[in-house]
Amino acid sequence: MRNARLYCILDLGYVTEADASATTAGLLAGGADLLQLRAKNKDHATIRRVAEMLMPLCRAAGVPFILNDFPELAAELGADGVHIGQDDGPLADAKSIFQSKIQNPKSKILFGRSTHSLDQARAALAEGFDYIGFGPLFPTPTKAGRPAIGLGDIAAMEREVGSKIPAFCIGGIKRANLSEALAAGARRVVIVSDLLTAPLVESATRAAASLVGEHHKDQHD
Repeated sequence: MRNARLYCILDLGYVTEADASATTAGLLAGGADLLQLRAKNKDHATIRRVAEMLMPLCRAAGVPFILNDFPELAAELGADGVHIGQDDGPLADAKSIFQSKIQNPKSKILFGRSTHSLDQARAALAEGFDYIGFGPLFPTPTKAGRPAIGLGDIAAMEREVGSKIPAFCIGGIKRANLSEALAAGARRVVIVSDLLTAPLVESATRAAASLVGEHHKDQHD
């Protein structure tokens, strides 16, 4: 997890259930370090069905599988972690639900939190989350109605929070503006629609992973 740079999300708002496996295979082959299933407004049966298709692909690639929302379902499925939103209650509640349903206890389950400000990022660190999403940096249709927070707080967030737990900048990031986010101090990113809607998912993902990797290498040379 500490070495993860590119967080990819299989979002059923962009990808049909029929295409979920092929798209995920492309994300993984292209260099996704984590894979999350996000299925807003889908029923549990659909989420379970898609998750059960994607998890073996992630296992084979050695990439953690994260379920967005639904800690109970994440536990029942044996997911590697669960990501919860800013308004989805405290970490302690999510952990309690997860532990009550987990079938095969693991040594480490990842809990992530969406944050939309520097104060929220600090609070997630203090609460004990394993990682955070920080954004949206740019306007994004995925979070309609939520204003972009811009690039100004990235450097401070990385110093205070990202130096202690992985912090993934998210929201409207595309290959076309990825360099802006990296130049502003982002060290880890989430890219969603730009990869999911690319004609060649694997090559698009590889290009994004290469940009992030090269920037990280340059910062440490």
